[in-house]
Amino acid sequence: MDVRSARDVAPVIEHAGTVPVWWLFQPGELRDATSGGFLELVSEWEVAGGGLVDPHSHPTHEFYYIISGRGIMKIGDEERAVGQGDLIRIPPDVVHSIWPLTAHTGLRGLAFAVGIEGAGPVDYTS
Repeated sequence: MDVRSARDVAPVIEHAGTVPVWWLFQPGELRDATSGGFLELVSEWEVAGGGLVDPHSHPTHEFYYIISGRGIMKIGDEERAVGQGDLIRIPPDVVHSIWPLTAHTGLRGLAFAVGIEGAGPVDYTS
């Protein structure tokens, strides 16, 4: 499972020394994997304590960035604890789900999906 965090990398100083940037993926690192793709969506999501994201898959490269809370991410057969500041890479067509660590605290994040050329439309509501 590919989970990355700014806690694990040193910042690079960019823009004429005015801002530290933590590269979770190096520039160009996903060029081959996403060649011919396009930005499919950007969304914010929330899973209430005791809830879960229904296990699903779609033909996109997807990234979850955890804004708040702690949870369990499942991609394929692998599970891993994730929390605030983690960026999770989900490969195309792999079943995945996420849920809060406890029934009392929710989990909030952002989702970014890169569509695959020729894959056709994706129904995210079913």
